[in-house]
Amino acid sequence: MTVTYHIEIDGQLLLVENVPARVNVETGERFFAPETVECLQQVVWGKCRPVRTVQTPVYEYASLT
Repeated sequence: MTVTYHIEIDGQLLLVENVPARVNVETGERFFAPETVECLQQVVWGKCRPVRTVQTPVYEYASLT
């Protein structure tokens, strides 16, 4: 199975699509192989160029209620 990995660093949201993972069907917890984690670290450390950039709205829950 593949998933979209997301992480926020210094207020910037990073997305990595089509990441191979094992997913627990009961809890949704995702498990990554060590080599996958190493690859994701390269993205976090800024050593990879994005294939595209997306713009997304941000909502504050407290302002919605």
